[in-house]
Order: sequence, then structure tokens, then C-alpha cells
Amino acid sequence: MTQLSVGSEIGQLRQVIVHRPELALRRLTPSNCEDLLFDDVLRVESAGKEHDAFQKALRDNGVEVLLLHTLLAETLATPEGKEWIMERQFSPWRYGQALQREVLTSLNDMDLDDMAFHLIGGMTVSELDHKSHSLTLDTLKETDFVIDPIPNHLFTRDTSCWIYGGVSLNPMAKVARQRETVHLRAIYRFHPKFRNADFITYYGDEDINYDHATIEGGDVLVIGKGSVLIGLSERTSPQGIENLAQALFKSGQAKKVIAVMLPKDRSCMHLDTVFTHMTHDCFSYYPGVNLDTSPCWELRPGDEGRVVAERTKAGLFKTLAKALDIDSLRMIPTGGDVFEAEREQWNDANNVLAISPGKVIGYERNVHTLKKMEAAGIDVITIPGEDLGRGRGGARCMSCPILRDGI
Repeated sequence: MTQLSVGSEIGQLRQVIVHRPELALRRLTPSNCEDLLFDDVLRVESAGKEHDAFQKALRDNGVEVLLLHTLLAETLATPEGKEWIMERQFSPWRYGQALQREVLTSLNDMDLDDMAFHLIGGMTVSELDHKSHSLTLDTLKETDFVIDPIPNHLFTRDTSCWIYGGVSLNPMAKVARQRETVHLRAIYRFHPKFRNADFITYYGDEDINYDHATIEGGDVLVIGKGSVLIGLSERTSPQGIENLAQALFKSGQAKKVIAVMLPKDRSCMHLDTVFTHMTHDCFSYYPGVNLDTSPCWELRPGDEGRVVAERTKAGLFKTLAKALDIDSLRMIPTGGDVFEAEREQWNDANNVLAISPGKVIGYERNVHTLKKMEAAGIDVITIPGEDLGRGRGGARCMSCPILRDGI
């Protein structure tokens, strides 16, 4: 039986899920990109080539790359997986009965690869194979979506995050991203690779309304040695952290969760946009957000399965050093002067992905920060990001590790 586990942020990365840009990003326009949580429209062909370079960097360093589109199509090949997905995305309450049948008929007429293509990329009225006598359909224009595109699937880090011997299937804060979790829930439940694998599902795999208890993987750092760091952000709530912490403690997979407050700003949407782990004692951080003076809590198991949260007085950096059992941390700031640092942080200079201790992948455009990392002894593998970076996500955002060594 395959055993999947992510034991740290920096141990040797062995398997990862990524998603290459395709139809969903071609659906982005100036009029809808804000609703789809993007700041700009991307050149999809260029973004695809840049993503290919990212995948090559991973494979060249011994990482097995799994493509989300392929995993979804292979999940749809299982009758129970396909039925499960359709039941959760195409109800008569969303479409009305006539249009529901129309959409399902169109999807079922496709081969599995095209079906996955449209589940992620969306479908317009004009792409329906049949036209029924539907009141709902009659109110729509030919260019309206009957299946909304999910361009944020590009950022596989957020939808599910692996923590030690299990996974959290994250209830997403924004409606535009909530269908992503349906796909990952189905993949982990029905795909042959995961169906017989040995792992725990901590959180998010029930058909319930999680209400305010949202969490996204960009805020979750598996520090190692039984500790987890989670950012309190615009997308990850204290309720989400408490519920995930309770599941982690109950399973025995973690002994401590550290929570730190982030500003509710677009520029630091997730913790990993301002703070990432690069080697045992070394982190990349953005000085424009002073995490060491931000409110910080330690959560630990209490009596009768309760979670106890206590405000720390030491500050985040000393709290992390203690969790890692080292004297102090080396903090590598975003490079350049105050203006250059702000620009590079916006372009994901701090959102690097460690593939082994002291070796990271980052965007080549962030030259000032890369120089600081290299001066600190970090081996930086650079990839192009002129278009991918406009999606506001770097190498860590675009990767979901499912097998990584501990420290």
C-alpha cells in the first residue's frame, strides 16, 4: 500500500500535483477577471510555456510531477467517481431541471479528457450540444457560462494541503474557488493512486456547510518535528485553524499549531506570499509585513479533545526556532530598496518552493531577492514568470506536495 506523507517544507520533494494553464485562463477577460480572483488577463500560451519550464525544473531534480487535469480525467473514468462529481456540481437547484439535463447530456457526450477540460475550463451556452425548452436557458446569452471556469486551479497549493500523514481538503473562502475542492475530494477518494493509499483525511471531506471555518493551503506551512504554522489571513479564519488543529491533534500527527496574524491585504493574501522555509534554519520573508511583532498563538491539545490556544509573548521567530529545536533563525529579506522590495514581493519573490534543504525554485525576474538568497548559501533554480507571475502566485502556490521527506 502506498504511503503518502509531507513531513516538512524543506525535505526532499518526491511527488507533487500541478496544473498547467489551459481553457480556464483563456476565459479570463478584463470584465470578469476580478470576479475570478485575478488582477489581470494572462497570455495563456506564454504562461503554458513558463509552466512547462517549472515542470522541467521539478523533474530535473527528481520530483515526480502529477498533472491535475490528468488525475481528474482518470477519476472520471471510475463510474462512482464520475457520478460523485456530477451529483455535487450539477443539481437542479443550481440549474433548474431542464438545463441540468442539458448540461449533463453535453458532458456525457464527451470523452473523459474533454469532460475534465470543461469541468475546469467552463462551458458556455453556445457550447451546449442540445437546446432544451428551459426557462433558465432562455434567460442566458450565448456567451454566458453554464459551467463557470476555475482558473485558480493553477494554484494547487490552496485547495488541499498535505500535513504529515494526511490531507486537509480545504473549504475555500471565495465562491469562485469552492468547486475546486469537489475535484480534489473526488481525486483523493476515487483515483486508483489514492483510493488504496495510506493517509488520513483531516478536514473538509463532508457534504456540509463549513460556514466561517475556511482554510487555504497557502497559509499552511509544515514546519516539521510535529509542528505546523498557519497564517490568519483574509482566506484562512480562526475557526478553520481551530477545526484543523483539533483533527491534527486527534490523529496524533501534530503536537503543536502556531498561528500568526496577517494583514488582510491583497498583496499578502496568504502566509507564503511573505514567508517561506528554505533550509533548516533559514526563511525568506518580506520586511514590509513584520510577522515577528504580529499577534501569534500556540495551539495545543487540551483535555477531552479540546484545543487550547495561548497568545505567545516571545514573537513568531523565537517561537519557530523553539519548535525547530535551533537557537535562532536566519531571515533573508526581500531584496532591493523599499520600492524594489515591494515590487518583488508583489511578483512572488518570497513564494519559493524548496525541493530539498537549501535548494529552491523561484521566478528569475526577482533579481534583488535572488541575490540575497544566493549570498545566504541558498541554491536557487530560476524559472520564467512574466505571465505566470501576473496570476499572483509563485512556485510554492503552483504546487501541492503529496510526498516529501521530513527533517
